[in-house]
Amino acid sequence: MSAATLERPTTHETPPPPSFSIVSILAPLAAIVLGTFMAILDSTVVNVALPTLGRVFQTDLTLLQWIITGYLLANAAVVPLAGFLSDRFGAKRMYLTALVLFTAGSVLCAFAPNADVLVLYRVLQGLGGGMLMPIGMAFLYRLAPPEKRGAVMGAFGIPILLAPALGPVLSGWLIQYADWRLIFLINLPVGLVALVAGLRALPAMPAQGVVGALDLPGVVLGPLAFAALSYGISESTTYGWGGAPTLGGIVVGVVALALFAARELTARHPLLELRVFRSRDFTLAMLTSWVGFAAMFGTLFLVPLFLQQVRGYGPFATGLITLPQAVTSAVLMPIAGRLFDRFGARPLVVVGLALVAATMWLLTGLTPDTTGTELILPLALWGAGMGCMIMPLNTHLLNAAPRDLVSRVTSLSGATQNVIGSLAIASFATLLQARTAAHLVGAGPSAQAGLGQVQGAMAAGFADVFGSALVLVALAVVLAFTLRRHPSAHSSAVPLPLGEG
Repeated sequence: MSAATLERPTTHETPPPPSFSIVSILAPLAAIVLGTFMAILDSTVVNVALPTLGRVFQTDLTLLQWIITGYLLANAAVVPLAGFLSDRFGAKRMYLTALVLFTAGSVLCAFAPNADVLVLYRVLQGLGGGMLMPIGMAFLYRLAPPEKRGAVMGAFGIPILLAPALGPVLSGWLIQYADWRLIFLINLPVGLVALVAGLRALPAMPAQGVVGALDLPGVVLGPLAFAALSYGISESTTYGWGGAPTLGGIVVGVVALALFAARELTARHPLLELRVFRSRDFTLAMLTSWVGFAAMFGTLFLVPLFLQQVRGYGPFATGLITLPQAVTSAVLMPIAGRLFDRFGARPLVVVGLALVAATMWLLTGLTPDTTGTELILPLALWGAGMGCMIMPLNTHLLNAAPRDLVSRVTSLSGATQNVIGSLAIASFATLLQARTAAHLVGAGPSAQAGLGQVQGAMAAGFADVFGSALVLVALAVVLAFTLRRHPSAHSSAVPLPLGEG
């Protein structure tokens, strides 16, 4: 491969008309928000339904867990392809295609005759759902003028935070008072509305830059790496970190990831543009997001688990208790977007992470007597923190990348955040098991320990895990202070090798 490099031309952005407002792109924004909300919501509604599905299909947790894992693995595998497909075939066409795949998969899930077929249909759902968010984010980024991106991305971010909290509420109600099939069938009307809105409102987007030939080695290695890592990490909660499925998945994933990175750094038209890490602003923002997201999203499952396993709340009551988290995040997300346009990412990210740190500190005091009412304040602070920092940080990431690589960057951030999220969830789940067992040591064998002792050990284990998450949040705060208000990547080129690699 020649050592010469070809500089990408600097993209000059046309100043937007003074009359621009979010209202002017409200229709395409609504189409994208609907689809993204539906996909994220579906990633959480099934969690509460697993016991019901086990009874309906007369199967055990070993197979049932694949109803969730299959969806996540399909997401992780397809995300790296989203950027290329969007650039090659057009963002509108690929977004609508992903929407159809997800909606069709939802309907099929509702009529699955057994658990094995349901897993297959969940994979189909995941293939569509995995592309909706990165393509939708890149779409809105191109629609928004530079000084309004924070506000637009803030509005887009509402479903990202609202959906995970509303999922357990909706699922708990449908399972308790209606039929489990409705947790899938509810996607049909929403999907049809989003599809019609997308057909009518989404403008055709031209390809960004030179798309080139499909990076076939990247197509194989990228999805294999992300899927294998996600699989291995998810299996750690069942088989432990030394189990064969865990080690096998992680080893295959690490080897594939190393080969994938080597390929992407030398290919002329890579599947994921890793060379954006040459930007200081992008790299520091990505590191901040990895650490912060690991702490926040890796522990989201803990409060519902505490409420049900230690306090004995039902799924619907648990969903209602976690609702303040969704409300505060949804209220602050668009406000943070507008403030980002004025002040940049750093103050908002620092404040948001500080609120999350306060939450983690409060949750280190969990006891068997902690009630749902006492968790309202910590959960509200948690939602407020996420609402303050998530979309400003994601918008900062996009601003720190060359404009013609935006679709590739959303795929890169989405893919890596999926893996980081899976690693964090598995790690915190394993830590919870270890700390609970450690607190039970003084009580003798678990079969002989009284109910109060077991609940006390579990509550102490939860508190220990939140203490570990607090350390991660503190590290993220330190990283957040490195963020600059005006990233410099748009004004600099990303060198591309002349050879195909």
